[in-house]
Amino acid sequence: MAGVVLFAGPKAGADPNDAAQVARGKVVYAEQCASCHGVRLEGQPEWQSRKPDGRLPAPPHDASGHTWHHPDADLFKITKQGVVAFAPAGYESDMPAFGGVLSDAEIWAVLAFIKSSWPDETRRRHAAMSERTKK
Repeated sequence: MAGVVLFAGPKAGADPNDAAQVARGKVVYAEQCASCHGVRLEGQPEWQSRKPDGRLPAPPHDASGHTWHHPDADLFKITKQGVVAFAPAGYESDMPAFGGVLSDAEIWAVLAFIKSSWPDETRRRHAAMSERTKK
Protein backbone atom coordinates (compact mmCIF):
# COMPACT_ATOMS: atom_id res chain seq x y z
CA MET A 1 0.00 0.00 0.00
CA ALA A 2 2.95 2.28 -0.54
CA GLY A 3 1.91 5.76 -1.52
CA VAL A 4 -1.72 5.30 -0.46
CA VAL A 5 -3.05 8.03 1.82
CA LEU A 6 -5.67 6.56 4.12
CA PHE A 7 -6.45 9.68 6.10
CA ALA A 8 -7.16 12.22 3.37
CA GLY A 9 -10.20 14.43 3.48
CA PRO A 10 -11.68 17.07 5.68
CA LYS A 11 -12.70 14.74 8.52
CA ALA A 12 -9.76 12.38 8.93
CA GLY A 13 -10.05 11.10 12.47
CA ALA A 14 -12.75 10.11 14.91
CA ASP A 15 -13.61 12.81 17.44
CA PRO A 16 -16.12 11.61 20.04
CA ASN A 17 -16.54 15.24 21.14
CA ASP A 18 -17.67 16.41 17.68
CA ALA A 19 -21.46 16.28 17.98
CA ALA A 20 -22.04 16.47 14.21
CA GLN A 21 -19.58 13.67 13.47
CA VAL A 22 -21.05 11.49 16.24
CA ALA A 23 -24.61 12.11 15.00
CA ARG A 24 -23.62 11.12 11.45
CA GLY A 25 -21.83 8.06 12.81
CA LYS A 26 -24.90 7.01 14.76
CA VAL A 27 -26.97 7.01 11.56
CA VAL A 28 -24.35 5.10 9.55
CA TYR A 29 -23.81 2.63 12.41
CA ALA A 30 -27.56 1.94 12.58
CA GLU A 31 -27.66 1.35 8.81
CA GLN A 32 -24.47 -0.65 8.36
CA CYS A 33 -23.23 -2.08 11.66
CA ALA A 34 -26.02 -2.60 14.19
CA SER A 35 -27.36 -5.76 12.54
CA CYS A 36 -24.20 -7.59 13.65
CA HIS A 37 -22.66 -5.46 16.41
CA GLY A 38 -25.95 -4.65 18.14
CA VAL A 39 -28.18 -1.62 18.34
CA ARG A 40 -26.57 -0.70 21.67
CA LEU A 41 -23.02 -1.68 20.56
CA GLU A 42 -23.43 -4.88 22.61
CA GLY A 43 -22.15 -7.37 20.02
CA GLN A 44 -23.45 -10.86 19.45
CA PRO A 45 -24.00 -13.32 22.30
CA GLU A 46 -20.96 -15.34 23.33
CA TRP A 47 -18.77 -13.19 21.10
CA GLN A 48 -15.58 -14.72 22.50
CA SER A 49 -16.54 -18.30 21.57
CA ARG A 50 -16.33 -19.64 18.04
CA LYS A 51 -19.53 -20.49 16.21
CA PRO A 52 -20.02 -23.94 14.63
CA ASP A 53 -18.51 -22.60 11.38
CA GLY A 54 -15.31 -21.66 13.27
CA ARG A 55 -15.81 -17.91 12.98
CA LEU A 56 -16.12 -15.57 15.93
CA PRO A 57 -19.38 -13.68 16.51
CA ALA A 58 -19.32 -9.90 16.14
CA PRO A 59 -17.75 -8.34 19.23
CA PRO A 60 -19.27 -5.48 21.19
CA HIS A 61 -18.05 -1.97 20.50
CA ASP A 62 -19.04 -0.64 23.90
CA ALA A 63 -16.45 -0.56 26.69
CA SER A 64 -17.04 -4.26 27.49
CA GLY A 65 -15.43 -5.31 24.21
CA HIS A 66 -11.92 -5.01 22.86
CA THR A 67 -12.47 -2.31 20.23
CA TRP A 68 -10.85 0.30 22.46
CA HIS A 69 -7.72 -1.90 22.67
CA HIS A 70 -6.95 -1.03 19.02
CA PRO A 71 -5.62 2.35 17.87
CA ASP A 72 -7.75 4.53 15.60
CA ALA A 73 -5.60 3.82 12.54
CA ASP A 74 -6.12 0.06 12.93
CA LEU A 75 -9.87 0.42 13.53
CA PHE A 76 -10.15 2.54 10.40
CA LYS A 77 -8.17 0.06 8.29
CA ILE A 78 -10.09 -2.96 9.61
CA THR A 79 -13.39 -1.27 8.82
CA LYS A 80 -12.28 -0.13 5.38
CA GLN A 81 -10.39 -3.24 4.29
CA GLY A 82 -11.97 -5.97 6.42
CA VAL A 83 -10.54 -8.10 9.21
CA VAL A 84 -9.15 -10.71 6.84
CA ALA A 85 -6.67 -8.19 5.41
CA PHE A 86 -4.97 -8.07 8.83
CA ALA A 87 -5.41 -11.63 10.05
CA PRO A 88 -3.17 -14.65 9.58
CA ALA A 89 -3.50 -16.61 6.35
CA GLY A 90 -6.60 -18.77 6.29
CA TYR A 91 -8.47 -16.72 8.88
CA GLU A 92 -12.15 -16.30 8.07
CA SER A 93 -14.45 -13.61 9.35
CA ASP A 94 -17.99 -12.44 8.78
CA MET A 95 -16.73 -8.84 8.93
CA PRO A 96 -16.81 -7.43 5.41
CA ALA A 97 -14.66 -4.64 4.04
CA PHE A 98 -16.66 -1.40 3.92
CA GLY A 99 -14.29 0.52 1.65
CA GLY A 100 -16.63 0.12 -1.29
CA VAL A 101 -19.71 0.96 0.77
CA LEU A 102 -18.71 3.81 3.09
CA SER A 103 -16.62 6.91 2.50
CA ASP A 104 -13.62 7.55 4.71
CA ALA A 105 -15.60 10.31 6.46
CA GLU A 106 -18.44 7.87 7.19
CA ILE A 107 -16.02 5.32 8.64
CA TRP A 108 -14.47 7.99 10.88
CA ALA A 109 -17.97 9.09 11.91
CA VAL A 110 -18.91 5.56 12.94
CA LEU A 111 -15.73 5.31 14.98
CA ALA A 112 -16.50 8.67 16.62
CA PHE A 113 -19.98 7.40 17.51
CA ILE A 114 -18.56 4.19 18.99
CA LYS A 115 -15.93 6.09 20.99
CA SER A 116 -18.58 8.51 22.28
CA SER A 117 -20.17 5.62 24.20
CA TRP A 118 -17.02 4.81 26.17
CA PRO A 119 -16.41 6.08 29.71
CA ASP A 120 -13.98 9.00 30.00
CA GLU A 121 -11.14 6.85 31.35
CA THR A 122 -11.46 4.38 28.47
CA ARG A 123 -11.44 7.27 25.99
CA ARG A 124 -8.32 8.73 27.60
CA ARG A 125 -6.50 5.38 27.48
CA HIS A 126 -7.54 4.81 23.88
CA ALA A 127 -6.50 8.31 22.81
CA ALA A 128 -3.08 7.89 24.45
CA MET A 129 -2.58 4.54 22.70
CA SER A 130 -3.63 5.96 19.35
CA GLU A 131 -1.19 8.86 19.78
CA ARG A 132 1.68 6.48 20.64
CA THR A 133 1.11 4.49 17.45
CA LYS A 134 1.41 7.65 15.32
CA LYS A 135 5.04 8.07 16.36
